[in-house]
Amino acid sequence: MPQMRLDELLEELQARINAALGTRDRVHSLLEAVVSVGRELDLAQVLRRIVEAAALLVDARYGALGVIGPDGRTLSQFLTVGLTDEEIARIGHLPEGHGLLGEIIRKPEPLRLSELGAHPASYGFPAHHPPMRTFLGVPIRVRDEVFGNLYLTDKRGGQEFDAEDESVISTLSVAAGVAIDNARLYESSKRQQLWLGANAEVTRSLLSGSPRSEVLELIARRAQEITGTRLADVSVPVAGTDDLVVELAIGAEEDVRRGLVVPVEGTLSGAAYTAGTPITSAGLAGDSRYTAGPRRFEGLGPAVAVPLGTGAEDTRGVLLLARAQGEPVFTDHEIAPLLAFAGQAALALELADRRSDAEQLALLEDRDRIARDLHDLAIQRLFATGMTLQSAARLIDHQGAAERVERAVGDLDETIKIIRSTIFGLRSRDETAGPSLRARAARAVGEAASSLGFPPRLSMEGLLDTDVPPAVADDVTAALTELLSNAARHAHATRVEVHLRATTDEVALSVEDNGRGLDGQGRRGGLANLEERARAVGGTFETGSAPGGGTRCVWRAPLRHDG
Repeated sequence: MPQMRLDELLEELQARINAALGTRDRVHSLLEAVVSVGRELDLAQVLRRIVEAAALLVDARYGALGVIGPDGRTLSQFLTVGLTDEEIARIGHLPEGHGLLGEIIRKPEPLRLSELGAHPASYGFPAHHPPMRTFLGVPIRVRDEVFGNLYLTDKRGGQEFDAEDESVISTLSVAAGVAIDNARLYESSKRQQLWLGANAEVTRSLLSGSPRSEVLELIARRAQEITGTRLADVSVPVAGTDDLVVELAIGAEEDVRRGLVVPVEGTLSGAAYTAGTPITSAGLAGDSRYTAGPRRFEGLGPAVAVPLGTGAEDTRGVLLLARAQGEPVFTDHEIAPLLAFAGQAALALELADRRSDAEQLALLEDRDRIARDLHDLAIQRLFATGMTLQSAARLIDHQGAAERVERAVGDLDETIKIIRSTIFGLRSRDETAGPSLRARAARAVGEAASSLGFPPRLSMEGLLDTDVPPAVADDVTAALTELLSNAARHAHATRVEVHLRATTDEVALSVEDNGRGLDGQGRRGGLANLEERARAVGGTFETGSAPGGGTRCVWRAPLRHDG
């Protein structure tokens, strides 16, 4: 009996020693995990370390960390361990915090289950999801805010999670909250420095007089880099319509997005443009609120559209930023400096408009000065010279010499008439004749963007506003409108190029697309009208195939006639 009692005591002592060693090892592992988590400053790495350490500490086969979104009811980010990339792809859409996962969101307290499927809030698993039985969930608090939740399932060896596991994970969650707070503070400080640097760079670009397009591209690129997004688009309103056109596109498939025309109603950019305030989406590709316009956001998740202006009545465009699926949503801490930065873009657009107005005013003032100089100086001198020559002609006895002087006087009279006509043209072009040919062509091209689905490319050369008579300018505008309308209705093109050029002899309009080309039958009414209009002014109209496919139409009219 004494021997049996001694054996029992030795076994009990050994068990206590093993338990003490196990506790010591677990405490040591917990301390290592806390140190490992606190060592990182990059938030994404901190979150990854937390979920990996949690699964290792309680010997769980699967682990996940869900970040609660701004609405406080769903998960905006979901990181997992234990699942392969192939398994994640087969499962498909990541959890949003409904069912059992949402139970801890609604009641932020630790939850342990021996059979998670038996809980009333459990909805079961989606197709291709591995089976899971035991469950441990613990909230993570950052200061007084619930940041997210740790989810652990299937303790190895078929065991259940016990009170000690819960205590270990709860302790880790406290350290995780501190580490997350430090990482967020570090990222906020780093991001603020980047914004300050970007603001200084944009200011330098504005003050140096850089073109509007370069400043906008600089703004979009810096915003994309600082926020870590896959794409950045700048959209501006199309005059006279309820549409926006993507003027600048950076990132994924930028060539496809650039030039797209999208409606204001039913799009994220349109909502921000209308409201004059930033609008966010947790998942742009699947957001049921914004389904209008061409589909161009496959694979994209969190997004924000920021108006470029100071209010709903002063919005000049929209900056759209979008991240990949599964990445963090945009928070108020990110949107506040982004909104201030967008003000720089609005300033760039404002300065561009003011520069254009100043250049136009300078042009008009220069024209007026030239007209005054021609009238007050050139004409008076020419007139005086003509009078002198007429007086001198009476004193010339040689018949041939006298005739040459008379011809010179006649030439001077013609020159004075030409100069007076030029003066009238300089002054009346902007006072009485209405919009210039350049302005009318630009407006016609801008209006065609909504019907084509993209803006045509326009290039103009020569003295279009001074050498092209008003009647011919009307014909050119009508021809351009008809050709753009034909391209929108029949060509099914994705690119249209317009070239308008004035030489000393003619004005030539070329419209080229990459559509399906002329069908060779019917549909000649509009083209026949263009031919008649060209013949009426002594010009020509030609149609043919464009290089690489499509149609090329050229309308020409002479500017001077002999006789």
